[in-house]
Amino acid sequence: MAESWKVAGTYFESCNCYAPCSCVCLGPPSDGDCAALIGWHVDQGEFAGVTLDGLNIALFAYAPGHMLQNKWRVALYLDERGTPKQQEALGQIFSGQAGGPLSALGPMIGEVMGVKPVAIDYQLDGKRRSLRIPDIADMEIEALSGQDGGDVTISNHPLTPVPGFAAVIGKSTRFRFTDHGFSREISDRNGFYSPFAYHG
Repeated sequence: MAESWKVAGTYFESCNCYAPCSCVCLGPPSDGDCAALIGWHVDQGEFAGVTLDGLNIALFAYAPGHMLQNKWRVALYLDERGTPKQQEALGQIFSGQAGGPLSALGPMIGEVMGVKPVAIDYQLDGKRRSLRIPDIADMEIEALSGQDGGDVTISNHPLTPVPGFAAVIGKSTRFRFTDHGFSREISDRNGFYSPFAYHG
């Protein structure tokens, strides 16, 4: 790869599966298809001399059945606060084109529906995570409480956008996505969050 880069921060996602999502253990989705929205916030990042600190990214992914047996349709959203060079760097990293962990998802993707800069509001509040893209997406998840009141986690699962980190399992308090002909509005479904660190 021509450029060296690294990004680290926090991530969360929600999908239409019941918690915990069986797709991460290579099982079928709860409702016959899979619609997932993923958000990342970069705390520290650099791509070929371009600083990426503080920027947000979102990805919508849809599979019309089992995620390993059907090609995905995806849409990537880049923080509109970024400069053109920053947005280009984010696009390469979070599409997997720059290598790193996300490149493993490339063979699963059948169609890229679009890549565009948008306003992305990404919030952390204790055990809650939320992401909002005006007129496109609005999701919030909250961590489940275990028997001892602590987090419920899953680790070393075979399908994840954040390898190397244990995921906290949560449930969505809201999930809405409307773009590219899709319109989904659900709640009380699966959510995960954790740190992430990618490099290439």
